[in-house]
Amino acid sequence: MKKDESYFMTRAMEIAQMAYYQQEVPVGAVVVLDNEIIGSGSNSVIKTCDPTAHAEMLALRTAGEKTRNYRLPGADLYVTLEPCLMCYAAMVHARVNNLFFGALDPKTGIFSTGAFEQIKSIFNHTITVKSGIMLEVSSKLLQDFFQELRVRRGARAVEWGGLENR
Repeated sequence: MKKDESYFMTRAMEIAQMAYYQQEVPVGAVVVLDNEIIGSGSNSVIKTCDPTAHAEMLALRTAGEKTRNYRLPGADLYVTLEPCLMCYAAMVHARVNNLFFGALDPKTGIFSTGAFEQIKSIFNHTITVKSGIMLEVSSKLLQDFFQELRVRRGARAVEWGGLENR
């Protein structure tokens, strides 16, 4: 199988699906270097009680551990949802080369909110960005997750894992 944008985003989607089944917001990410996945992660903020346990952060962490370096020059990051400011800043510090993402995040996404335009001059590294990869699939998984969450809450059932503030 040819390893292209579609291949790596499909891997990120599979990881997002696992997060969905673990009742985490379904976001998945993979770090690719030399056409091989060297790191991956899914949102795990609830399970780990760690507000920084976003898919991108965990993927960067595992890639750094694998390469034994906090810098990842030449690496690409594929993520199913537009990154937040924290995740994007971590990518800059890691020297990620390219960012590919699926769904837009109008509430906290660095690009959709306009935050990037306001702060881009502070970054000392430039990342090439491509959005909309597998947009429909990424968006549908997130919509399904939040719809199920609304149904569970609307039914006055015990909150999903006791996490009523998600």
